[in-house]
Amino acid sequence: MCACYPWQMTDHTRPLPPFPVAAFAVVALLPLPLIGLGAMQGGLWLWLAFLYMAVLTLVLDQLIPLTSGSAEGAEFPAADALLVSVALGQLAALPVAVWAIAGDSGLSALERVLLFLAAGFWFGQVAHPAAHELIHRPRRELFRLGAAVYVSLLFGQHVSAHRLVHHRHVASPQDPNTARAGEGFYRFALRAWRGSFVQGMQAETDLRARSSWSGSWPTPHPFAVYLAGSVVALALAMMIAGLPGLAVWVGLALHAQSQILLSDYVQHYGLTRATRPDGRLEPVGPKHSWNTAHWFSSALMLNAPRHSDHHANPSRPFPALRLPPEDEAPRLPWPLPLACAMALSPRLWRRAIRPHLAKWRPSPAPAKDTAP
Repeated sequence: MCACYPWQMTDHTRPLPPFPVAAFAVVALLPLPLIGLGAMQGGLWLWLAFLYMAVLTLVLDQLIPLTSGSAEGAEFPAADALLVSVALGQLAALPVAVWAIAGDSGLSALERVLLFLAAGFWFGQVAHPAAHELIHRPRRELFRLGAAVYVSLLFGQHVSAHRLVHHRHVASPQDPNTARAGEGFYRFALRAWRGSFVQGMQAETDLRARSSWSGSWPTPHPFAVYLAGSVVALALAMMIAGLPGLAVWVGLALHAQSQILLSDYVQHYGLTRATRPDGRLEPVGPKHSWNTAHWFSSALMLNAPRHSDHHANPSRPFPALRLPPEDEAPRLPWPLPLACAMALSPRLWRRAIRPHLAKWRPSPAPAKDTAP
């Protein structure tokens, strides 16, 4: 962190107060009306939505390196309300975006591209963190709302795989969503998508087998629900704009899924848990997740870049997530969205991350993989 900014706090000083939920709400929700106005009117609104998601975040992160603090034990009663607002906003914005891009909206070709990019960025960088928080909530209605967001993005498997596989096996070969050192993003994405589907379904099946539920009507398998919900979503896309609507819905879903997978790739890249003498893995700790200290992208992504604390405390409200000191947990020098963009070029990513990863590897990294 740069000491040239007098308002910036370091790990050796008293931390700044945490962001209020209202600040998270402004940063995370502001693109939504821009996207909505852009879908209806085009023009300047679409440029503002695109520039907000693709440019403003990186600029503010670099110009004002301010890091919010944490509030151990503090209550954030409005946190769940914000998560619900983002989730409902996504469920409403997705069909509107499909109509505006694929239907008779009157937008030009360039405007449709801008809307596709801006909406997809918001779905992947804001709606996904909100849904991620919701599926960790104990209240059934909140959990189901988070699951609905992932199902609408044709990624229902993430609901099961993230909770039952990733959190249990993170930073180990058993976790399909932990990238190995030297593994390019595109190879990882195919392995993670398939692995999370297969292992997530198996984990749910095993959980059902162990359940003592004895009601007269068995509950449906979660993966049957995910697949049925995806079919309903695609049927809605066809009703909105026919085959072009179907193609755009799938395209937006893949756009958002790629960002979810990029976040997984970057936030655990190359980090491994040691095997103890008894053959078991060491407990998950701060050193098994990459974190970032950039304030604006953290606010936009609902503190998702404070990943170590989330793994240690999955039910902790996002405004209270703490940023571990640099000597306790890996920290990326770039904002998370920029790191994800860098990961799209495997050679660039491996070259840039290598010296940072070396500090946290228990042994020399394997020979680099030249294939993406």
